[in-house]
Amino acid sequence: MEFTIIVIIEIVLIIVLKIVFDYSLKKIKEISKDIELDKISKKYPDNIEICKEYLKMLKNENVKIEKNDNTKSCVYIAVTNKIVITSISNSYSRIQTIAHECLHSIQNRKLLVFNFIFSNIYLIYFWTSSILTIIGMLKLKTLFLSILLLLSMIYILTRNYLENDAMIKAKYLAKEYLEKEKISDKLEIEKLVNKFEEINNIGIKSVNFSIFLSSMWKIIIFCTICIFK
Repeated sequence: MEFTIIVIIEIVLIIVLKIVFDYSLKKIKEISKDIELDKISKKYPDNIEICKEYLKMLKNENVKIEKNDNTKSCVYIAVTNKIVITSISNSYSRIQTIAHECLHSIQNRKLLVFNFIFSNIYLIYFWTSSILTIIGMLKLKTLFLSILLLLSMIYILTRNYLENDAMIKAKYLAKEYLEKEKISDKLEIEKLVNKFEEINNIGIKSVNFSIFLSSMWKIIIFCTICIFK
């Protein structure tokens, strides 16, 4: 019975927070489309060159840069100290997105490595607990759920800090880069920076909610398995 109550509470929380955080993938996609700003963005070098310039500005040029058109998004991999750049050359948002990943590379090294290792431990724990419950080998279900809740809290805390820090600073780094390159005039730079801020106003809330959501689904799935097993 207690697992059913937890599932109901989790679903209610997800619905309430989705409304409060005004989470909408549609809004994020819509705001990322701007023909005028896309044209301005095309004046700038390719993504690899922009990435190199950001790292130079951040005095962190030892980071490896890899282009991979098969990935859906840019990402910084802490354990290998590498930034993977995807094909986002047609969108103005690339200027801030690349800044975001470069900023990850100068965050606290211990926290970055901890996040990488802990995220994998968290996933392994979730899947192992779920499988053991399905096959009837897990008896102390409430204890394992409590541990899952604790791991979820640590995961949310760590990921939200790293993402918020990079997202907030990305706009300022992008602005500094635009002004430094002197490719666009003051009006064009202002338009881009204002749009970056608009993206962040929606994006920061959305990322925070999506990190929370990914953890809540794990708890809901585990509790649902416990209900039927």
